Amino acid sequence: MRISFLACLGLLGLLAVAASAADVTGKWAAEVAGEGNQKMNITFNLKAEGDKVTGSVLMVLSGNSGEFGISEGKISGNQISFKQAMDEMTILYKGTISDGEIKFTRERADGQGHRQPFTAKKTT
Repeated sequence: MRISFLACLGLLGLLAVAASAADVTGKWAAEVAGEGNQKMNITFNLKAEGDKVTGSVLMVLSGNSGEFGISEGKISGNQISFKQAMDEMTILYKGTISDGEIKFTRERADGQGHRQPFTAKKTT
């Protein structure tokens, strides 16, 4: 009987951890500084399934746009991370989810360049 009780407690603990992951499914919009300090609009289309995140990143700068898939998407509690592969480079995104926002930092995966912080807000 004691083993069954402990097994139930363990299962409840696992369910609580799974339920505590923030829901990032949906569209998120951000404005960041692009080349030459031009404003670049970014839309994240994200889908969470358990601790995995899939989706795409749409970037619009000076009327030009490009949409890129994401890879290695992970979510743990209120933390999210994924990579976006572009023609010449891969960008690593890391963020903290809170109250309809994701406070992101992004940087080149090869470590060159600088880390850029920005905030994305969930859209309807």
